[in-house]
Amino acid sequence: MPVPRITKEDLQAQLESDAATKPILLDARLKYPYEHSSVTLPGAVRLDPAGGRPELSRDTPIVVYDSDPDELVSARVAAELIKQGYRATALRGGIGDWLAGKLPTDEKHAPQQAPPKAGGLT
Repeated sequence: MPVPRITKEDLQAQLESDAATKPILLDARLKYPYEHSSVTLPGAVRLDPAGGRPELSRDTPIVVYDSDPDELVSARVAAELIKQGYRATALRGGIGDWLAGKLPTDEKHAPQQAPPKAGGLT
């Protein structure tokens, strides 16, 4: 099933519009890319990798994104949502394309690597 894609520019325009209904942003990144990132798209809701899904409205457009530039995960998730009657699209280029465009993000916690101990690199 071909999944519709939305560009970062079109999504940004929708998020900035005065429309009463803005799209829900669904973060479908795999565990490692999600956990080791310090940003999400503005107001994004995390898709549980274990299979759980946040409460979604069939009346509100949903934009799914991941970290793959070919939208492999987000296209699969969007296709499943479409089959269930949701209005879903995948973000073309994923979060990487969004970040390359220097578009707004929200911060999130990511684990920090501990600094090396003195004398530990010898």
